Amino acid sequence: MLFEVKVYVSLKEAVLDPAGTAVKSSLHHLGYKGVEDVRIGKVMTLQIESSQEMIEATVTEMCEKLLANPVIEDYRFEIEEVVSQ
Repeated sequence: MLFEVKVYVSLKEAVLDPAGTAVKSSLHHLGYKGVEDVRIGKVMTLQIESSQEMIEATVTEMCEKLLANPVIEDYRFEIEEVVSQ
């Protein structure tokens, strides 16, 4: 089976986000004073050939080993089966 997986990675709340702070400052300079906080993250889209039983464990392992740094980042993912037409 083919799956499309979206992996969302963001810094943990306790970790400072200098890029987010810079974006917040720039938005304030542009007149968007209501912006209280900005956190920068990343989204990865993967297509993975796997069985239904193994896909979640496979993606978790990929996140833990490479896609996220579990010490400073949180991650979550969404899995959808790709239906061939």
